[in-house]
Amino acid sequence: MKINFSNYFKISNILSALIFTISILFIFFKGLNYGIDFKGGTLFEIKTNKDISTLNIRDTLKNLQLGDVNVKNFGDKGNFLIKVEQSNNKESIPLIKKTLLENLSNEINFRRVEKVGPKVSSELLKSGIISICLALFAMLFYIWIRFEWQFSLGSIVALFHDVVITLGIFSLFSIEINLSIVAAVLTIVGYSMNDTVVIYDRIRENLSKYNRINITEVSDISINETLSRTLITSVTTLLALFSIFILGGEILKGFSFAMIVGVFIGTYSSIFIASPVLKYLKVTSKTLEKKEENIVP
Repeated sequence: MKINFSNYFKISNILSALIFTISILFIFFKGLNYGIDFKGGTLFEIKTNKDISTLNIRDTLKNLQLGDVNVKNFGDKGNFLIKVEQSNNKESIPLIKKTLLENLSNEINFRRVEKVGPKVSSELLKSGIISICLALFAMLFYIWIRFEWQFSLGSIVALFHDVVITLGIFSLFSIEINLSIVAAVLTIVGYSMNDTVVIYDRIRENLSKYNRINITEVSDISINETLSRTLITSVTTLLALFSIFILGGEILKGFSFAMIVGVFIGTYSSIFIASPVLKYLKVTSKTLEKKEENIVP
């Protein structure tokens, strides 16, 4: 069965442009919910068998003047995650522990305590941004050497589309951005680029093979020829990611969610973003011939 993907290029591009614009607005105006890795502060993971609510914990810590205090249920009942804004008080950790034990329950089990200073957090944020930028640059440099400039432009558009929309979704739902999310974004970049390269390689091959038909028809043929590979790769990846999301616990939910979103967007962009760019730039078999003429001395 042949699917005419080109029939949906226009509507998909309008939809993508709209979602891309909304994502940028969310990122700039609402911002991203940076976790303790990037913002600095102290993180407590506690467990208690007593009937305690997030409101009880928040009210107990309110009088300590620790700055912004965020409390939420974490996994099973009785598990809580407490995030305290960076404080100059060196005794804040023992003070928080003492206050919770004295005012709520002496059966509180402190499973995890993490403290990140403002200098370390700012360096981590800077390193995270640099790592993403370097990954994008390396991918684009590869495409620039491997293919013609029209293909490079298509991959650039698809990559920025994937990264911006993924971050926009995180901003919309206020999902915490931490180091694991940076790792997820880097993985998404690689996954999306791999999918795009497979389709581009087939388009390039078919442009030489079917030199009398236009790029729109060549794109349809190429996408259909690689569709089974794309679907098998995506479905098997999603099966593993959904397993991690459901069974991996709260720690891995952010990472697995980012990957799930990235797989869907990456698969979509390689078909409906990267491929139409070649159509808009009017790529033909002569485009390949010109590059070959320039390479041959």
